[in-house]
Amino acid sequence: MSIFEITMLVCFGAAWPVSIYKSLKTRSVAGKSLPFLVIIFVGYIAGILHKIVYRYDLVIYLYALNAVMVATDMGIYLRNRRYHIRESLADAREEQKKGGMER
Repeated sequence: MSIFEITMLVCFGAAWPVSIYKSLKTRSVAGKSLPFLVIIFVGYIAGILHKIVYRYDLVIYLYALNAVMVATDMGIYLRNRRYHIRESLADAREEQKKGGMER
């Protein structure tokens, strides 16, 4: 167990609740990247596997907590993206109706 590893995980972990809250509040996907979230998630899973295979210690719980928060953020991203697609389709239908009425 390294104090530097713990510090890194706590610092990264502190950022995820803010990101999750912002995603929930704004329902926006702006500034988010699903590939980035997936890469971070895979990194946390690799950290968990390392702890299981080579050096099990309590830091594994920080990796797991962070992985859960990233997975939550990915789920919210997908929900928000679906919301924006539906909204865009509804706007397009409304615009098409307006265009049809003007002719």
